[in-house]
Amino acid sequence: MVHWPGDGDGDALRRLEERGLDFSVPHVVEFNVDFHEWPPSKAALSALQQRFESLESYPPSEGLAGYVLLRVRGMVSYDWVTSVQREVTAVVGAYGGVCESWGLLH
Repeated sequence: MVHWPGDGDGDALRRLEERGLDFSVPHVVEFNVDFHEWPPSKAALSALQQRFESLESYPPSEGLAGYVLLRVRGMVSYDWVTSVQREVTAVVGAYGGVCESWGLLH
């Protein structure tokens, strides 16, 4: 059993481990990108598209804020997940965007 940090990312990884995720093979992870204003600028979306292949926009609905969903394939680890979040935030930070959440269907 891996010792995961005591934050939200560590908690999510702990739950995946408890559910039997095989960390020795790559998985597709969904990262949510939130923007202070919706819709995000074309420049923000273009910057994301230049770096990430899979990009979908979900406009606000039923009281939920809009977001952009990125799918990234990689070896799931704390360092990888947090580095992708930092990279995404660096790409969209100037446009009022931030990546603070992710998920993996397992």
